[in-house]
Amino acid sequence: MQNRIVTKGDLLNEKGALSTPGYATFEAWDYERGDIKAPSLRIKEWDYYYIGNEHFGVALTIADNSYMGLISASLLDFDENFQETKSKILPLTFGKLALPPSADVGETSYKSKKVDMSFVVKEDERRIRCHYHDFHEGQSLLLDVKLTDFHGDRMCIATPFDKKGYFYYNQKINTMHAEGYVQMGEKEYKLGASPLDMGLLDWGRGVWTYKNTWYWSSLNTVLADGRKFGFNLGYGFGNTSAATENMLFVDRVADKLEEVFFDIPKSENGEYDYLSPWKVTSPDGRVDLTFTPMLNRSAKMKVLMLASDQNQVFGKFSGDILLSSGEKVTLEDAVGFAERVFNKW
Repeated sequence: MQNRIVTKGDLLNEKGALSTPGYATFEAWDYERGDIKAPSLRIKEWDYYYIGNEHFGVALTIADNSYMGLISASLLDFDENFQETKSKILPLTFGKLALPPSADVGETSYKSKKVDMSFVVKEDERRIRCHYHDFHEGQSLLLDVKLTDFHGDRMCIATPFDKKGYFYYNQKINTMHAEGYVQMGEKEYKLGASPLDMGLLDWGRGVWTYKNTWYWSSLNTVLADGRKFGFNLGYGFGNTSAATENMLFVDRVADKLEEVFFDIPKSENGEYDYLSPWKVTSPDGRVDLTFTPMLNRSAKMKVLMLASDQNQVFGKFSGDILLSSGEKVTLEDAVGFAERVFNKW
């Protein structure tokens, strides 16, 4: 049974536990890092933006994972089968990056000789800027993008882990209109002329367990009749008995789903074959999609007790999704991504 939250309240009680686990279609909980009672080493905070269309995408992350901070940028050109990711690791940040307690106001930023990145949130726009020096073969990555049309429903979830004081608080805002440019060297990607130029926010705050695996998929597209359509699908984020984070969006109006499942093919030796077609389905039959990969933005790391195996795969979704109204939405080669991430962090 999914617990929908309709009134705003504090995220944590006086003991540092979630006050009311569940989901909402607005920023339903007030978060304060100082209210956390769990070990500070386990606190994870991040702002992640993905912006693009059917031809290219750019992903930016500013994260404060307590024992380390992460400043990361990725550029993907689907037409040229190109990808590049550069990241800067900051040791022992423990909240020094001062990520905002709300997804709806404030500035998330970092500046050094290597990279200057900022996400500034105002009432009617989100301004995303980045200058990453020597991003690829001596060329810098430059971008200045304005995101608008984000007033409406979003995915907001607060779920506990099965450990005292541990929780996952997350917001996803889909189908924001993107206007501006992304440039690397002489190559420039302009945004704003096409209705498919859109952005996504993944805003996370929480206290995470050491070892976990999650699955996440997101899509922003435009249907044949001109309506904006998006989805947020995923699992592996703690105890989801009170709510899942699975949600559809039609012209910024949310339509809740329950469970979904990602069927990722495996090779003969039992390893995941991320670049073969996946199936994304739901037990109730509302989701029946085939995901055909184009690029895998993969990263693998192991340092002492820390390890990460990330596979964020970009590709095309085709198939049917049933809205709660009974309307069937058919997708044909709609560009989005799906990922499987394993962390010891």
